[in-house]
Order: sequence, then structure tokens, then C-alpha cells
Amino acid sequence: MKLGLIGDKIAASRAPELHRKAGEAAGVDLTYDLLIPREHNLSFEALFCWARDIGFEGLNITYPYKERVLELVTPASAAIKTLGAINTVRFKNGGASGFNTDHSGFMHAYRGAFGTAMPGKVCLIGCGGVGRAIGFALIELGATEIRCVDINTGRAQALVYDLQQTYPNAKATAWTEAEKAVDGAYGLLNCTALGMGGVGGQVLTKAQMAGARWAFDAVYTPVETAFLRAAHEAGLRCLSGFELFFWQGVDAWEIFSGEPTDAAKLRKALSAL
Repeated sequence: MKLGLIGDKIAASRAPELHRKAGEAAGVDLTYDLLIPREHNLSFEALFCWARDIGFEGLNITYPYKERVLELVTPASAAIKTLGAINTVRFKNGGASGFNTDHSGFMHAYRGAFGTAMPGKVCLIGCGGVGRAIGFALIELGATEIRCVDINTGRAQALVYDLQQTYPNAKATAWTEAEKAVDGAYGLLNCTALGMGGVGGQVLTKAQMAGARWAFDAVYTPVETAFLRAAHEAGLRCLSGFELFFWQGVDAWEIFSGEPTDAAKLRKALSAL
């Protein structure tokens, strides 16, 4: 099986390790390549088509291409189309089907960390591909209000519109300044690339986090980000981006292979590396 990941700044990604270990457990011989458009001197679209044409059976899609890939695939369901972002693609019978395991992965990760506790009022910072998937997941988990924050006003407004169209009773508002949107929020979520290795930066300070109850950072390289360190220091319960990475990978493997994997054994295999 030939698999890969297309994205920018993915040199430190652990996706190859995860899928190779899942393949070993299933007795599947596979390769998993990191594909960076700039390094191939190709656009994202050209690299995607190249991978499809030379026989890749599946691709993961990451920052910043989860929305762009929609033009190249058929969403596997109406719900995935509504999410407006794709992070997993399966090539089969000449077609390309798109899935979103960020959505399902966040649901697994949240429940694993917080059980049946409701998210409450949340401040969602970053309304791109992963932010969209998590925004929909938060509503399904019972969030009472979502403040969608993005420096791109149109992107925040688009997420608010789509959430309200899908869930008419959802309370969602668009913001451009995270430091204002955090006031009174229970949950703080960084769904931007800030804090990622090679990017740097931080969306909130420890002082701005005071009063919240829990925090999540979609960044997992490094696992302990400046955002999560500040959240710990402010007394918040924290959910790391590694948990999202792990569970979206478990779900992606099932899409690629058609078979489930033993999540506990896979986690143990990854921790041994």
C-alpha cells in the first residue's frame, strides 16, 4: 500500500510512524511519504494529481490545503461536504473520495480526556480546515456557544454561517481578536499553526487564559506547546494536539485499509519509538 501526507512544514510529522506501525500490526506492507509542494516545485493541485497518477492509494492532507483539496475530490457524505474541509483521501476505482477524520478524531480525543463533560462556552481560534472540523464537533459535543476567531473575517463568518445552517439552534459569533473573545469562555482552542515547529508564536498569554476551564491546541509538533504550557500554569485542564493526531490517524487508517486497528496497541507502539 502506498500512502502519503501533503502539507507544508511537515518534516517533524509522526504520520509516517503511525501508519507504518498500523500496517505492521495488520500485516500490510506499505510506504508512507511526506510530500511538500515547494520541495517538488509543484503546486498543491499538481502534486496531488501526481500522487494519484503514480499509484498512491491514499493521502492525508494537512495545513494549509484542507480546504483547497475539496475541488479535487468527492466528499464521502453530505455531512463531510458541509464541513468544508478534507484531511483524508482514498483513491479507488479511478475516483478520489474525501473524508474528515479531524472531526471524528477530535470527538474521540475530547471524550477520552473529559468524558461526558460538556464543552460549555468556547473560544475557537482559527477557522481554517482543522478549525472548521472541530467547530462542528464542538456543537455535537454540546457546546453552548462558539466564538469563532480568525484574522480573516470572512473565514470566521463563513464558519458561523455554516454552523447555524446545519444546527439552527447553535449560538455562534464571528470575532477577529482572540483577546476579546476569551472573556467568559470555558474552553480555549488554538486551531491555528501558531506554536508549530518552524512557525512559532502564541495566540494567548497566561493572563488572558485566566478564568477558563479547559484548553486544546491542535498543534502537536511539539506536543508541549507554549499555548498549553500557559494553560497549565493558568490552572486549565489540557488536551494536547497529539491526541487529535492519534485519533484522526486511527480513523484514517481504517479508511485506507478497510480494517480497524487496535488503538491501545498502536499507542503503545508509537510511545516506544
